[in-house]
Amino acid sequence: MKAMKVEEIRKLGAEEIRTKLADSRDEMMKLRFQQVTGQLTDSSRLTVLRRDIARMETILRETERAAVVEGAK
Repeated sequence: MKAMKVEEIRKLGAEEIRTKLADSRDEMMKLRFQQVTGQLTDSSRLTVLRRDIARMETILRETERAAVVEGAK
């Protein structure tokens, strides 16, 4: 699976991002267990997932902050 692009994430709604974020965190946990037990064959997937999670969290935070700023006006 390739990395998600910022444009793809921005097109999603907040709930969809939260769902994908939860799925990615779950997959990350499974990959960590595989790494510890020596079963992980593609260690680069951990890096890709970690960055995807960071992107999703950043965009989710940006949308939340934008909503607060709009509500204050």
